[in-house]
Amino acid sequence: MALTLIKEDGTARTDANSYATAADGDAYHDGHLYASTWTSATTARKEAALVMATRLVDSQCQFNGYRVSDQQALQWPRWKCPDPDGGLALIPLRLLPRGMGFVDYNTVPKAVRDATCEMARELLVQDRTAAPPGQGIDTVHTGHTDAAGTGTGASDNSTTKYSKADTRPIISQVAQAMLVKYGSLTDGGGGPVRLFRV
Repeated sequence: MALTLIKEDGTARTDANSYATAADGDAYHDGHLYASTWTSATTARKEAALVMATRLVDSQCQFNGYRVSDQQALQWPRWKCPDPDGGLALIPLRLLPRGMGFVDYNTVPKAVRDATCEMARELLVQDRTAAPPGQGIDTVHTGHTDAAGTGTGASDNSTTKYSKADTRPIISQVAQAMLVKYGSLTDGGGGPVRLFRV
């Protein structure tokens, strides 16, 4: 069955599977220095990458605020998600709220769309969901022992020490920088949780 990309348009769709279309990706990559992987891909590959990128963004990020509907397919749109760019507007002799300091409840922020396009290109370059060879390796020690005088000959041994800290993030650093305005990455750990009062 062929994939049908359905973009979230801000109406809390129950069938949406992407934050961006191939046309959105083309527009984003017009200003990208490393766009050749994206521009050389077919529309079907671009759409598949965008759908997968959306899945990763939704699964790896804990966005601020609340989903608009329990039935919506994706994490966006959201209620009461603070907008760091939508603070107070200075009008002569007064400070008035501009957008009340929250992202509009019927939109997907441009940064989320752009991060999805960035991740889609990254996924076309390589599978970021698979562990690369050597991921997590801290040190490798290979030794050679000589069993002199025993008549058994020489033997080799190897030990590998792994480090949980040495893991590649699924969401690229560039996409992370775009997304942190609206939430934080989930790392699967049991670290501190940020509390937002509304």
